[in-house]
Amino acid sequence: MHLSLCTISFRHHLSSMEDIASWAQQQHFDGIELWGIHALNLADQPQLNAQWLDSYDLSVSMISDYLPLQGSLQLAYQKVDDLCLLAQRWGSRKLRTFAGQKASEAVNYEERQRWTERLHLLAERTHQHGIRLLVETHPQTLADSTAATLRLLQEVDHPALAVNFDVLHLWEAGENPKESFIKLLPYVEHMHLKNILSSQQLEVFAPANVYSPAGDRYGMVSLFEGALDYRSFLQTLSDSFKIEASLEWFGPSVHSVLQHDSQQLQQLYKQQRLAS
Repeated sequence: MHLSLCTISFRHHLSSMEDIASWAQQQHFDGIELWGIHALNLADQPQLNAQWLDSYDLSVSMISDYLPLQGSLQLAYQKVDDLCLLAQRWGSRKLRTFAGQKASEAVNYEERQRWTERLHLLAERTHQHGIRLLVETHPQTLADSTAATLRLLQEVDHPALAVNFDVLHLWEAGENPKESFIKLLPYVEHMHLKNILSSQQLEVFAPANVYSPAGDRYGMVSLFEGALDYRSFLQTLSDSFKIEASLEWFGPSVHSVLQHDSQQLQQLYKQQRLAS
């Protein structure tokens, strides 16, 4: 597995890109998932790029943002163009987005048609830049379950559209992540890894709470200490360990938690290799 940390984990910290890259190298991460607003705010520092990051033996695995599925198409195109140029500068070939802001079962026919048509156009736009557009499996979107995600991929029908497989969110939907992964594997380009103490606390991952500096963090736990059995999930993916994934941590004690989870994953890989 090619493992990244997310710069969104440092959204409320006074950490420079140089500091994050140096620390990620020390902890033997393979890459960095760059939050879109961070990439945009680094645009006026051209010395920070793929070549510079390679000096730390790191790469940008993905730029994560939120593309509009309604409103001005030209403004949406401009945002795609800006992010794709930044992705190219950082040597990344993946741009993450959400498939709307409404549950798949709550979207009416006309709205669904508009959103899927927009996603097709945006995927074509990223394709022109040599970038793949990844929709994240996430509640309150058109990709809030395995079946909904497969339907979305079929309706958008563009080779540049792929999936960012968020393990916890599919578990949240009441699904078996192992079975979901197998069904979606042909489309999965990236994975998000995070955990929760109890299914009763999943609301802490609601965007409004996550992005608020005063948001509730109770229930966010280390990867192998939560309700989702990641050890079992990852051990079944021995043939898929080449996939790229990010530790998506939103809670406190960023450095210690990411360090701990990275070490635990590395230990799991060693055990997997010894057993094979």
